[in-house]
Amino acid sequence: MDMPVLEVACSLIGWLSLYLLFCCTFPHRGAEWNCRLVTLTHGVLIVLLTAYVVFIDGPWPFTHAGTENTDLQVFSLAVCLGYFFFDLSWCVCYRTEGPVMMAHHTASILGILLALFTGVSGCETCGVIFGSEITNPLLQSRWFLRQLGLYEGLLGDAVDLLFILLFATVRVGVGTVMFYCELTSPRTLMIMKLGGVVMYLLAWVFMVDIARFGYKKSRAKYKQWMENHQLSGINTENLLQTKSH
Repeated sequence: MDMPVLEVACSLIGWLSLYLLFCCTFPHRGAEWNCRLVTLTHGVLIVLLTAYVVFIDGPWPFTHAGTENTDLQVFSLAVCLGYFFFDLSWCVCYRTEGPVMMAHHTASILGILLALFTGVSGCETCGVIFGSEITNPLLQSRWFLRQLGLYEGLLGDAVDLLFILLFATVRVGVGTVMFYCELTSPRTLMIMKLGGVVMYLLAWVFMVDIARFGYKKSRAKYKQWMENHQLSGINTENLLQTKSH
């Protein structure tokens, strides 16, 4: 199957055009705000698209890893690849991301390119994209909540909790099963298996960082709760003493 250069180019132009549209619509916001709007849009779109590919159109990636790409898989990969080209270029231009995230973007681009060039492994690549991007809308929502001053509270806690649970269960839990199926599949090319190793290791790097964040936030919340509880007890005691006098 030939590399769908035109589809990738149209995807890149589309995401760039959307970014420019957001810049014109929100001129008072910074470049990162508008880029994250594009990222949020891509996250929602690609999750819906790959969910249809994986769960409805098929074939099932856990049993058909390494099979020939379908037209819908190619389209989904082209849409995602165009976005990653845009986002990687933006990150390089504005220098907003660290080495781990840049490595993730690069590995994602190479993995999609391999699936498109070889014409196989589209089903598991779409599955990996679904698992990787399902937490992205929550990540972007967290950033927007912080910018709007709405993060500190129940809504911010709910977003963080759902993000951690989804990442642990889908990206790491289900991702481990997917990784095993890819490694043991006789149809999967060795280079795709090596790419799977890289993506799986990066997922665990992110998981360690997220676990540290979750621990620190839980500890801070517990400490705050204890202080409020002690303060409430002191206030109640002072009130009772005042009434007794």
